[in-house]
Amino acid sequence: MKIRIGHGIDFHRLEEGLPFWLGGIAIPSDKGCVAHSDGDALIHAICDSLLGAAGLRDIGFYFPDTSSEYKNIDSKVLLKKTHDLIKEKGCGIENIDCVVCLEKPKISPHIPEMIKTIASVLSTDRENISIKATTTEKLGFIGREEGIAAFATALISKH
Repeated sequence: MKIRIGHGIDFHRLEEGLPFWLGGIAIPSDKGCVAHSDGDALIHAICDSLLGAAGLRDIGFYFPDTSSEYKNIDSKVLLKKTHDLIKEKGCGIENIDCVVCLEKPKISPHIPEMIKTIASVLSTDRENISIKATTTEKLGFIGREEGIAAFATALISKH
């Protein structure tokens, strides 16, 4: 068995009046992500971490924001397709560790549902998915509530 690690990161600008999707679920918020897809920064970071671990480039290579096929797409579809790509290379998920950096809304109450949703899409145990939340203590664009950042690290194995 060969172990591989990948890291993913995603940023999105926040704007009033848009739906806020994170970790595959809709979260009540005054602001949502400006994006070509549904703007789920957490799932996008997970996709990049999985693709990177498998040596498969990045999310933009497979799902370009210039393609009408991916306009407003549910990011869970992208995550499923990403999972299929790594499985084609003989890789399986060992675990995924994530951090979401956002001032508001507070996402801690939603983490169990996000874990359940992501684990279901990836056909893995919930214990293999970790999501943590932090703020920037009012510093920078995140602190001013102008944007969100999500980070993910994936450990995969190749048999």
